[in-house]
Amino acid sequence: MKRGLLLVVLGTTACSEGKTSNAVENATVSSASTQKLTDSSGVSVNSAPSAASQVRVLFFGTSLTAGYGLDPGLDFPTLIGKKSQSTRTPIVAVNAGLSGETSAGAVRRIEWALRKPVDIVVVETGGNDALRALDPDSLEANIDAVVATIKRVQPEARILLVVMESPPNLGARYNERFRRAYSNVAKKENLTLVPFLLDKVAGHPELNQPDGVHPNEKGERIVAENVWRALEPVVQEVYSKRPNA
Repeated sequence: MKRGLLLVVLGTTACSEGKTSNAVENATVSSASTQKLTDSSGVSVNSAPSAASQVRVLFFGTSLTAGYGLDPGLDFPTLIGKKSQSTRTPIVAVNAGLSGETSAGAVRRIEWALRKPVDIVVVETGGNDALRALDPDSLEANIDAVVATIKRVQPEARILLVVMESPPNLGARYNERFRRAYSNVAKKENLTLVPFLLDKVAGHPELNQPDGVHPNEKGERIVAENVWRALEPVVQEVYSKRPNA
């Protein structure tokens, strides 16, 4: 199955917009270096003993961020948070993934997600827009609005934008315009662009759940590496600018 076709299945497997996944609702996993907690709003947080001195990263996205279908603690934000604890630049990972959310929904929700200070925001949106064949210009406008809100509410926060792909059945021209929406915003707003989230995972049955869309535990570890590859240099840069660096 081709990469883009996987996104088509998402429309029948993802939860409805406005409903958090079990991975977020039931997160109570802990490890020697990090502990995953869930606050009253359903947003899960990885904390460590010295969390106050660590870089706080908000992962804002859809079911792919929330860890749909995975056991608590196996979503990629949590995996990244745990991985970072073995480095000189540990992070506190805040999972604000919401299953079924479109980019328009992200515009409405982002300010709420920013109610607590963060150092970095990783934005993952658009996959569900592709299922609806949303005009790429509208996708770009919505991503622009999300970024504008982040810069208004938390102007010091660094922003990473995750690229999503559209189904091939929508045509080459649509696919190119869809992809360009991300690069346009990243270039205009000087954002760090994270390559396709499901790179090396989409299209590989052994790395996905039965729905063929959401990564399984093995696939999620690859997703975590995809994101961490782009995120780690930004985390290091944020640390380097702190007074005690």
